[in-house]
Amino acid sequence: MTKYNRYKESKMKDRRYEQFQERIGVKFSNEALLKQAFTHSSYVNEHRKKRQEDNERLEFLGDAVLELTVSKFLYTNFPLMAEGELTKLRAAIVCEPSLVSFAQSLDFGELMRLGKGEEITGGRKRPALLADAFEAFIGALFLDQGIDTVVSFLEKVVFPKIKEGAFSHVMDFKSQLQEFIQHDGLGAVEYEIIEERGPAHNREFYSQVKINGVAYGTGLGKSKKEAEQKAAQIALNTLYNKESNNK
Repeated sequence: MTKYNRYKESKMKDRRYEQFQERIGVKFSNEALLKQAFTHSSYVNEHRKKRQEDNERLEFLGDAVLELTVSKFLYTNFPLMAEGELTKLRAAIVCEPSLVSFAQSLDFGELMRLGKGEEITGGRKRPALLADAFEAFIGALFLDQGIDTVVSFLEKVVFPKIKEGAFSHVMDFKSQLQEFIQHDGLGAVEYEIIEERGPAHNREFYSQVKINGVAYGTGLGKSKKEAEQKAAQIALNTLYNKESNNK
């Protein structure tokens, strides 16, 4: 590759980082930090003449920042969830598969700086690499912009997924609803399967939850249990919003 072609390729990569910052609505003061977040150790090993660092230290920092910010979000938004349930939910949010999905939603693979060997073997799609890059990016964002910007970023990328129920498989909404009702003395809770659809091998259930005979939520699921959990989640959101409006 000629010197001109190397320069041209470098400019194209720089433009990729500019477009990424435009997309997330954040302009880094120190763009070197941003690039470091996407620099794999294999790239540093192949470019020893350049003074640069891989993303492993940023990953270490980002891991801690992510745990703190997610913990605060869960503590604030799920006031009746017990410590054990909060811990389980946080673990599901910051585990590798979840971090990979967050990274993929922002095309982190395209931003990675990899060594030739890592590139050839599909490093841009490697789950562990993408999960590490997400944590490293959080670390870089924290150093460059502070905790408030990290929270703003998570409010766009991570927190909506929690609210939408992406992690409902580790959340016991029925227990939370029961605790909420007992705490506020709202009365009795009952669940009713109001409809079943589809063939036996692909059944769907609609469950309705009532409090003192008044319907508060309807949920759809592949099992009665899943449908009831989703109905309870909707009922909880309704009750939380009602309580907030009354304050």
